[in-house]
Amino acid sequence: MVIRRIALAALPLLALAVPAHAQEDGEAPKRTRLILGPQLAPSWPGADQYSIGPFVDLSRERVGTEFTFEAADESFGAPLIASGKFAFGPAFGFVGKRTAADAGANLPKVGLTIEAGGFAQVSPAPAFRLRAEVRRGLGGHDGFVGEVSADYIARDGDDWLFSIGPRVTLGDGQYQRAYFGVSPAAAATSGLPVHDIDGGIHAVGLTAGYLRQLSSTWGFALYGRYDRLIGDAARSPVVRQLGSRDQPSVGVALSYTFGGDR
Repeated sequence: MVIRRIALAALPLLALAVPAHAQEDGEAPKRTRLILGPQLAPSWPGADQYSIGPFVDLSRERVGTEFTFEAADESFGAPLIASGKFAFGPAFGFVGKRTAADAGANLPKVGLTIEAGGFAQVSPAPAFRLRAEVRRGLGGHDGFVGEVSADYIARDGDDWLFSIGPRVTLGDGQYQRAYFGVSPAAAATSGLPVHDIDGGIHAVGLTAGYLRQLSSTWGFALYGRYDRLIGDAARSPVVRQLGSRDQPSVGVALSYTFGGDR
């Protein structure tokens, strides 16, 4: 629902500068795919304003093995443990700041937030993946936010890939109050009615993505996501009077594959 990779966009580029370890005898060489382009997404949860940021992904696989599926809207991270159909690893995100001037009312500022946490995912079948993320805000909202997703995946190796699936986003009380709550003090300064809110599900949505290889080196990627705020978040005067329940995002990028024999 928000641009999650801006602060970490440089990490894949830095990874490219790190020399790969020498291949052990008998090991297939690795190839790398870099996806890079712009994406447009709400500037913060509940906003009706949008920000442009980078749409970035970096994948590495051995020659002869297709690139592992990654949804375009998932947080930045890589598996630390991958065993059969299960994987677990860190997840990192980013949420832009919201000031009173940005919101259009004298509400408390929510600072720039780096979110750090982890994910777990399972692929019970090649065409189906379930994933859950939990992240803690470091600065800014300082709360916990999570997402549960499912993806149907259709592909022809690395020539093309299409995915689509639902999303459910939730947060604890601290996260919800930061973006959707209006305290008595904030009501007095902003003119909005008081709105108390606890943790829970605040959005449901759908994401679709498409990857296409045009040659052994070049290709393109695009995705679209739509979230709809629900429950107490949707009833918040911050959303109803200053923002929007509708939270769409879209991204388009070129892909470049190199290393091995592609």
